[in-house]
Amino acid sequence: MKGRYLVISELFLPTKGGTAVWFDEVYRRLGDRDTHILTASVPGGEEHDREHPNRVHRLRLRHSRWLRPSSLPVYTKLLLKGMWLGLWHRFDAIHAGRVLPEGWVGVYLARLLRLPLVIYAHGEEITTWRRSPRRLKAMTFAYRRADRVVANSEFTRDRLLELGVDPGRIVIIHPGVDLQVFHPDQQIADLRQGLGLGAGQKLILSVGRLSRRKGFDQVIRSLPELLRGGLDAHYAIIGIGEDHDYLRELAIEQGVAERVHLLGHVERADLPRWYCAAELFAMPNREIDGDTEGFGMVFVEAAACGTPSLAGQAGGTGAAVLDEQTGLRVDGADAAAVAQALARLLGDEELRRRLAEAGRLRAESELAWERVAEKTAVL
Repeated sequence: MKGRYLVISELFLPTKGGTAVWFDEVYRRLGDRDTHILTASVPGGEEHDREHPNRVHRLRLRHSRWLRPSSLPVYTKLLLKGMWLGLWHRFDAIHAGRVLPEGWVGVYLARLLRLPLVIYAHGEEITTWRRSPRRLKAMTFAYRRADRVVANSEFTRDRLLELGVDPGRIVIIHPGVDLQVFHPDQQIADLRQGLGLGAGQKLILSVGRLSRRKGFDQVIRSLPELLRGGLDAHYAIIGIGEDHDYLRELAIEQGVAERVHLLGHVERADLPRWYCAAELFAMPNREIDGDTEGFGMVFVEAAACGTPSLAGQAGGTGAAVLDEQTGLRVDGADAAAVAQALARLLGDEELRRRLAEAGRLRAESELAWERVAEKTAVL
């Protein structure tokens, strides 16, 4: 029997990002029309929801320019709509996609509707938001009152423990991957040709928001060293963000502008093809002003496509990339270490093959969305 959940997640497809993918993938497997998704209204949402197995309710969630706190309309809309749905439908539990605003709203809905509450924790929201006393207090309040808190990694679990969350209520569930979409058997010739890559040239790929903590700038800084070492490498970056101009200018400064390809958004159907087109996936993340990577779903997508990864050591990426087993991890703040690891991976085909095989097998056996859904069902 399918579960009956009220899922509150401001982030939901077609919104970009791993969190939005996570909730779409899991609850379409866990529930049917008796599971209701309460989320934000975004462009393309109506088209996406038309064929969705769950019932999706979208609200215009906008911060106020006049009220304080400015987020009050968001909390109010989620609370009122959630209460209305709870009175008209029988749910087994409330699942909140993040601690703020969803988890805080979920605490009151769970009390009013007498339902268990699950809150998801992703890591970076804790390390970033805890610098605000007001948000720290609100986060702690919500996490401590949840019946279960889902941590996406051991790193995130440890941050929850620092907030005083009962360890018996914390469950670690890693994000997953759709093995029907992400697999090694992809057509890639046109992608490599489009970048002007010939035989023997290596492609490094990154996917994610163009923000400093992702470490994309460190890969660009590594390219001159790779070239001096005889590695004919190009670098493609998929994503948009505030660092676009910075990365473009850095590539010019390093003399590698013709080898750095800022691709922006790509069609989701083409994403697995890009993973397969690359010899190596790289996101040497680092922590900047408390902002860090909680897990890194992109590493799992790359692994499912048979592409080994280079990750940073900050945050929870150790749960996504097993060092020396499915990829390598280095200090993302150390440009020399990043360059050395890239050279090692690009220069050793047997190492890449071994890491890729182990990563693919782990993705298939442990990290398929079906496995994630099974773990979520017993919360």
